Amino acid sequence: MSEATILLLAAGASSRMRGADKLIEEVGGEKLLTVMARRAARAGRLRVTLPEGNAARAAALDGIDCEIVTLPAGCDQSQSLAAGVAGLSGPVLVMLADMPEVTAHDLHLLLALSRQAPDAILRAAGQDGSPGNPVLFPSDLLPDLQKIRGDKGARGLLKQYAARVHLVPLPGNRALTDLDTPEDWAAWRAAR
Repeated sequence: MSEATILLLAAGASSRMRGADKLIEEVGGEKLLTVMARRAARAGRLRVTLPEGNAARAAALDGIDCEIVTLPAGCDQSQSLAAGVAGLSGPVLVMLADMPEVTAHDLHLLLALSRQAPDAILRAAGQDGSPGNPVLFPSDLLPDLQKIRGDKGARGLLKQYAARVHLVPLPGNRALTDLDTPEDWAAWRAAR
């Protein structure tokens, strides 16, 4: 079995942040993208999708061992996903860059479980079992990931292959906490 790749999707426009870039927001004194890329790089081989010309996001990856895939600005999540998995041959662990509670340990867990169940789609879940992210897709689904269209990510694929999806509960709401708006950020910071 080929080595798994962690695909960190970081090419989005942060459109709901009303002018700010959520991936450049500070978390523990560092940019969110830096924090998430470091965690992913500690867990395995890392590939990151970035929008062309975003110097701040590129700088956030300085010194982190990763492969960068650049996309034209304005690409949707499906285009980012397709570009990110292009050329891969092994399983891919797709993670969203705006989920600051996902840890390197969570990624290690999903990668280890995939070695035990190589045909399963492993989807992180909240402690209560609510489906979340990241999601590990087996290598046979790479062609399907490249065919997805629209800004819906892999939802349709997860529905199509529902019988292969195994939820992996993570502590608390780590698999559910994503920060898309200034209000999300304010609430998350207030709760910490």
